[in-house]
Amino acid sequence: MSEPASISAGIAARYATAIFEIAKENKDLKGLETGINDLAAALGESADLRNLIASPLVSRAEQEAAITAIAKKMKLGAMLANSLGLMAQKRRLFVLPQLLKALKDALAEERGEVTADVTSAKALTKTQIEKLTKTLSERVGKSVTINATVDESLIGGLVVKVGSKMIDSSIRSKLNSLQNAMKEVG
Repeated sequence: MSEPASISAGIAARYATAIFEIAKENKDLKGLETGINDLAAALGESADLRNLIASPLVSRAEQEAAITAIAKKMKLGAMLANSLGLMAQKRRLFVLPQLLKALKDALAEERGEVTADVTSAKALTKTQIEKLTKTLSERVGKSVTINATVDESLIGGLVVKVGSKMIDSSIRSKLNSLQNAMKEVG
């Protein structure tokens, strides 16, 4: 991870921890989840919003006024809206995407869930996803949500990432291993 990316992740993690703990104390995790889902959807749909949080040309006051108006229009909870205002005052809105991811991860952890990123050469069938979910849930000991993507360069097999663990059973990686072994011999 590059230094600016790790700094952004660190800033986002600190804000996420504070926001999550306050929401938990206020017993408003459901409201927090609704707010971050709405905010993530707005961020994905609006280039203007992405520009607002990232542009150094927008002053602190303008950022704060705009994000406060957006939060009010979206009917975000007071705690989340106040946090966004504070982030604007401190010029920290640029970490909003990382903040939303960190909050989603914290909410999933609280519910005992974990997300598995699964990459396959072809789209997985519903039955395959169900079997994989069951197997991973037994292995991890938590409820698993599958985030499936397709990468045809794998040729066959799967690459599964759960937290910091990765299982690569793709044919591409096996061919690369075989190629490396042949280079060592000859």
